[in-house]
Amino acid sequence: MTDILIAFLISFGVAGVICPLVMKILKKVHASQTILHYVEAHESKQGTPTMGGIIFILGAIISSIFILKNDITLAIISLASMLGFGVLGFLDDFIKVRYKQNMGLRAYQKIIGQVGLAVLIAFFAYYSSLVGTSVIVPFTTITVDLGWAYIPFCVFVFLAITNSVNLLDGLDGLAGGVSFIYLIGFMSLIYLHQMAFSGQALNLIAEQNNLILISACMLGALLVFLVLNAHPACVFMGDTGSLALGGFIAGLAVLSRLILYVPIIGLVYVLTALSDIIQVLHYKRTKKRIFLMAPLHHHFEKKGMHENKIVIVYIVITLLLVVLTVLGVKFALGV
Repeated sequence: MTDILIAFLISFGVAGVICPLVMKILKKVHASQTILHYVEAHESKQGTPTMGGIIFILGAIISSIFILKNDITLAIISLASMLGFGVLGFLDDFIKVRYKQNMGLRAYQKIIGQVGLAVLIAFFAYYSSLVGTSVIVPFTTITVDLGWAYIPFCVFVFLAITNSVNLLDGLDGLAGGVSFIYLIGFMSLIYLHQMAFSGQALNLIAEQNNLILISACMLGALLVFLVLNAHPACVFMGDTGSLALGGFIAGLAVLSRLILYVPIIGLVYVLTALSDIIQVLHYKRTKKRIFLMAPLHHHFEKKGMHENKIVIVYIVITLLLVVLTVLGVKFALGV
């Protein structure tokens, strides 16, 4: 527990030092957000600096250098996943900023980049003795071996999570706030399952401990960003941040073998993605909309809910799911 607190505080301090410098650079190069013309409620946000995700990306990576100990393979892969998806998001943001519009990389270019990164991590996990092809069934110590199907499943997980986090990043503090609570929950699940699988090799225990520590680093850096991103936001995370955050969450899920917990404590991510998919498919078929605007948080906004209220509701829902899931795991596994 002490190591986790130290990791959190170091990361908070590092991100706090980085923050003013990043903000100064973003303003100097006019890295501002272009708001879509049909999101009338957000017109006042036009010109707000974007690419603020750099704050928690650098904060998490730099602080990890100070706190990681022996057996850091899984932690390095998780951070590399975050950085890789962050670079992809940065390219998308750079095009938007450079040409002063809201369309960055084309959809197929994004997908190619995401699939490429996901395949690399999937193959690593497939051949690694630290991960393998099995996943843990929620609320049990049972594992299911997916065999050759593990690689496409892993790629699907990365695409689903990174795009869900990206879609959730539509209101001030929403993606960051939900992810902050989610990561606290996921850290707890890694720890509880580590206790349940008490017969694991010492090096695997050390690897999992480091996954918990880098999660604490992400939490510290993310909190600094959230101070600036709370409504009214001084900076947006941009695709740089949302894809990096999604890449980190997906990497953590895959490398801990706790993938199947993601749709449980990350239900908000699932509903956000599903609302967008349903809207698009239904509109293509009928030329009518189910939601006033997708993703779902924009529908609530169009219904008259203030974005602060939407953010709070989403965070509270995630918090409740985290508490219920963690308590359920403790009871089911007897730890």
